[in-house]
Amino acid sequence: MIRKYIQTAMEYAKYEILQDDRTYYGEIEECPGVYSNAPTLEKCRNELEEVLEEWILFRVYMNLEIPPVKPVRPKGDVWAK
Repeated sequence: MIRKYIQTAMEYAKYEILQDDRTYYGEIEECPGVYSNAPTLEKCRNELEEVLEEWILFRVYMNLEIPPVKPVRPKGDVWAK
């Protein structure tokens, strides 16, 4: 169950190259406080996934809500209501 949440949440990750030092910054807005910064995109993704896992475990430990995430649909696909 945690693995599926991580996989789904990672689909929402957004990345950018920071102009000042040319490193990669990644975040998942749907999971407040989950972000990473690394010299390569691959390292940034890996760190982001680790941060997400720790964020989930911390929230479970502290009995805090974990926001739901839905699988990202390709453009043109309509969500079932």
